[in-house]
Amino acid sequence: MARKTFRVLPGFRLTLGYTLLYLSLIVLIPLAGVFVKTSTLSLEQFWHIVTAPRALASYRLSFGASFLAALTNMVFGVLVAWVLVRYEFFGKKIVDALVDMPFALPTAVAGITLTALYAPQGWIGQLLAPLGIKVAFTQLGVFIALTFIGLPFIVRTVQPVLEDLDPEIEEASASLGASRWQTFWRVILPMLYPALLTGFSLAFARALGEYGSVIFIAGNMPMKTEITPLLIVTKLEQFDYAGATALALVMLVGSFAILLAVNLLQWRTGRHLAHV
Repeated sequence: MARKTFRVLPGFRLTLGYTLLYLSLIVLIPLAGVFVKTSTLSLEQFWHIVTAPRALASYRLSFGASFLAALTNMVFGVLVAWVLVRYEFFGKKIVDALVDMPFALPTAVAGITLTALYAPQGWIGQLLAPLGIKVAFTQLGVFIALTFIGLPFIVRTVQPVLEDLDPEIEEASASLGASRWQTFWRVILPMLYPALLTGFSLAFARALGEYGSVIFIAGNMPMKTEITPLLIVTKLEQFDYAGATALALVMLVGSFAILLAVNLLQWRTGRHLAHV
């Protein structure tokens, strides 16, 4: 006689029903509203809105800065996670808590703080000004703000993997004659790769939708430092709801396509590692 499996939450159909209902109310219905509102536009009107020079400039900044910020956090996020996992030092708990600060800090406060720091008269800005480096009210400022809010996603996805990674693996690699770089590149990095891709996709998606921390430091100059979320808000303030949802639809489809590609890459990598 087959053994009955004990489940804490019984009833597959019931729990699946609640899951689909919750996802529909929170995710699917609002997303469907974007498509419905955009459908009030003709194809010509839709194309005119989403390909306007101002919209194209905002896409380049939003997607480009988000990608570069997530890529930068992949490098430094691994470094931060490595230090927190492999070393004991005074104030470690404080540093560990600071990693989560972008989660807890209101985005508007983060934006004002970054602007005050990197403005020409700010603590950091006045040091960069003699070098001819301007951060506040430039695309560089947008990049810094998006890097700030994306760092925790990389650290918190990589950190548990590093904690489960036995240091003896590194010692075994060194005993076989591998250099530090070879050990990291051929032994450690393949194990971190799935977590890195997850952290990258989360940081990238978070940066794409960021608004509060960017609008203060960006300066919001059309064609230069204007992000797409700000352009959407601008159209909403002008009661151009169809135009706002058209831009939102482009962001939705573009970000979904990129995240889908990252997830497929992660799936293929997981299958490859499973067969190694």
